Amino acid sequence: MAMALRATPPNVTHSGTVTAAPDRDVARATAGDRDAFERVYRAHVGRIYSVCLRMLGDQAEAEEATQDVFIRAWQKLALYRGESAFSTWLHRLAVNLVLSRRKADGTRRGRQADEGALDLVAGHAAPAGIGIDLEAAIATLPPGARRVFVLHDVEGYKHEEIAEMLGVTSGGTKAQLHRARLLLRKALSR
Repeated sequence: MAMALRATPPNVTHSGTVTAAPDRDVARATAGDRDAFERVYRAHVGRIYSVCLRMLGDQAEAEEATQDVFIRAWQKLALYRGESAFSTWLHRLAVNLVLSRRKADGTRRGRQADEGALDLVAGHAAPAGIGIDLEAAIATLPPGARRVFVLHDVEGYKHEEIAEMLGVTSGGTKAQLHRARLLLRKALSR
């Protein structure tokens, strides 16, 4: 869905802060108001993109996933029951979409990313004078470890919730988190 760009939506300041009536915009968007949905989009796109980028580790994939999240949100807006904050519902939609994308991609891409990330982290130091920042280090993590790290340490989900989302045991998520932290320590200590 293409959205017409406007300078600043009515409920967003120039600094990007939501100022008024986000619930009203969600209700209007649910009723089919595209302008209200555009304001909802603008209020949430930055956070959703950040989640997608951290989970996918690739800017182009994250941009595509972000668009998919908002297309899916528009299609499923009627399913939003208001039992939790809209931002929580949208975040969960984004996480589920990213996880579905990764499953659909299969292990082929995951294995290629794992091998490349492990080579980068384990075998190659950054060029002299160039430090690896946290975002770059997170992007080098193998996909499974990266997903668990982002969901637990960045987004604040509990191991049981992550296990349910990923279809694994909470012990498996703990092991992946431990692995992610070790790889990050190694990458950041160079």
